[in-house]
Amino acid sequence: MKKLLYITVALCILISFGFISYPIDGYERTGIKRLYQLRQMELDSVPYRRIPIGAYKKLDEIKLNLSNITEDSINRILVDDDEFMREVKRLIPGGAYSVAILDMSNPDALKYASHRENVGYQPGSVGKIAVLNAVFTQMAKICPDSFEERIAYLKGIQVSARYWGTGDHHTVPIYDIENDKLTKRRVRSDDKFSLFEWLDHMVSVSNNGAASVLYREAMLMAAFEEDYVNLTEEDGERYFKETPRDSLTNLANTVVNEPLRKLGISEDDWRLGGMFTRPAGRYVGRKGGSIGTPRGLMKFLVKLEQGKVVDEASSLEMKRLLYLTDRRIRYARSRKLDSAAVYFKSGSYYKCDREKNPNCAKYAGNVFNYMNSVIIVEHPNGIKYIVCLMSNVLNKNSAGAHMYLASKIDNLITKNNDDLVVLDENYKDPEDEGGNEGDGN
Repeated sequence: MKKLLYITVALCILISFGFISYPIDGYERTGIKRLYQLRQMELDSVPYRRIPIGAYKKLDEIKLNLSNITEDSINRILVDDDEFMREVKRLIPGGAYSVAILDMSNPDALKYASHRENVGYQPGSVGKIAVLNAVFTQMAKICPDSFEERIAYLKGIQVSARYWGTGDHHTVPIYDIENDKLTKRRVRSDDKFSLFEWLDHMVSVSNNGAASVLYREAMLMAAFEEDYVNLTEEDGERYFKETPRDSLTNLANTVVNEPLRKLGISEDDWRLGGMFTRPAGRYVGRKGGSIGTPRGLMKFLVKLEQGKVVDEASSLEMKRLLYLTDRRIRYARSRKLDSAAVYFKSGSYYKCDREKNPNCAKYAGNVFNYMNSVIIVEHPNGIKYIVCLMSNVLNKNSAGAHMYLASKIDNLITKNNDDLVVLDENYKDPEDEGGNEGDGN
């Protein structure tokens, strides 16, 4: 009866809002409080220069670009176009870079190009997309017949960080609607957010604590199945205390990696080895290590655009969560992309040997220095493409290099589609606006 009452109330609330546009005006749909502030600023014509014009896309404007391509296998789509590949290779700075690019501007004539696409890198925060997928995969098992029910639970279920969410330097935006006050701080153990807000914290500002919290919740969903929606925090913690560590580690590994395998993404293409915060290791160990390749990440994004990640509704919702309505960094900061909608995740992982260089800086490791960017770009003139870029350039913050490479790739794809009809008469090239590019951090 408790479960039925909850579903009824939650669905009534959801339906009453009529699926209002998201992400910026999606507060009513999702409960993500930072969206309330952004939407009010937009309605009140308050200048907000943190995000460019391309970040104001509405819910009904966000579409899947390859949903009509249902029969072609991923290996038939990801075949290099020889001329496109040669053009792309001329842009790549050196051997420390790997890239995969799919031009979707003409869905009937997709063009793919790659350079060292099967080289493996530590994916860093790009791996959080696997956690995003795990949550939606488990929600589909809990509510197999109703996507609206899944959305209601994502909005309605509130969970605390506890020790799982602590230990990360990335701050999260906490907006007090009643007092119109935005605070940015690290996650505390007593913080409590909805699953939707934790998802936003994980993707939008790349908070590691949020990723571990959601990883935990995906495990609990898998363990308790439909009973998860009534699970108390005490019961959840008891499960972790009473279940053998090796069983928990195996479950964690399965929850995030098995959905990737079902998409045809191999263990060598992309795998996630464990949680994103050290306190989470109290009960759950690591297994197999983390690795990502441009081709593996490209496979996922193509499947997403086809609507094949879980199902079409889940694919679209995950794409909405990847839609960047926060500050753009690294690859996404290129001014060439200002007018474009970007769906973006960046990740970095570095290590410094202080004996070799006492001044070794953040994001400029001298042992390894991974920086990765995955992005879907949608220009208002109809040019659309996916880029998966991974690099390991020692002793240098590669944010600027990623940003400039973004501009070069955009120029190349624009040139190759110069006969494309401009769909939006209000479209303006960002270069016409003036301004200089800066470093991505």
